[in-house]
Amino acid sequence: MTKLMQRLRGKSGQAMTEYIIIVVVVALAAIAIFAIFSDTIREKLGGAVEELGGDTSAKDAALETGSQDYLKDLDADGAGN
Repeated sequence: MTKLMQRLRGKSGQAMTEYIIIVVVVALAAIAIFAIFSDTIREKLGGAVEELGGDTSAKDAALETGSQDYLKDLDADGAGN
């Protein structure tokens, strides 16, 4: 009976490891896609905010700089200049 329990535990641990690997791969893919399309996403969200009656000057200010420049200007605590 103990050998059966050991086999079941081994397979359970293997399945958990596979799920963790899948989650990590999906997370890395999401980060890569977001990095590639970040400027486009920001532009689309800015347009949606403007259509909903938001402040157009904030949208224009956000679209003036690219995402790479914005990330370079972040402080250590994550606050922009």
